[in-house]
Amino acid sequence: MTTLDNRPQTALLVIDVQKGVVGDAHQRDEVVANIASLVDRARGAAVPVVWVQHHDDHLEQGSDDWQYVPELERDAAEPLVHKSHGDAFEDTDLEEVLAAAGVGHLVVAGAESDACIRSTIHGAFTRGYDVTLVEDAHTAGDKTAWGAPPVADVIAHTNLYWKYQSAPGRTAGAVPTSEVGFG
Repeated sequence: MTTLDNRPQTALLVIDVQKGVVGDAHQRDEVVANIASLVDRARGAAVPVVWVQHHDDHLEQGSDDWQYVPELERDAAEPLVHKSHGDAFEDTDLEEVLAAAGVGHLVVAGAESDACIRSTIHGAFTRGYDVTLVEDAHTAGDKTAWGAPPVADVIAHTNLYWKYQSAPGRTAGAVPTSEVGFG
């Protein structure tokens, strides 16, 4: 299990499900519905839900595109981490938020699969966290014009390699929404 001392708790990490990030994303409605289901189940099990919200030169903090999608409502008591890098741990208070809650295992959902999701799951894993990627609760926009594979392939590949990620004292995995357990 986690290599972090005295961190037995699990948290749901919801990354960048913002209007300007997922507006035209692959299977947007299905992914957002799965994330909403995860949020409801985490809350019902008293598992912390931590929200991450990106901003940069193309996604101005406070703009309409910067807002979370209307289907997902953050409870005012739930932590919100603002970031401007792909890895949600970089130059943020995410580590402090998780440490205060005793979290050593992250269940990760959101956007974008080939950017902030990938960066954050790797960042968490190298920092000692156990990391479960929810395979049908992350998405991305189409980047084929810049030479990227189709989004469905990006998602499938991310899920495939995360299922087999390994390191001493930590676990990684990818499971569908229906198999995520918060008990």
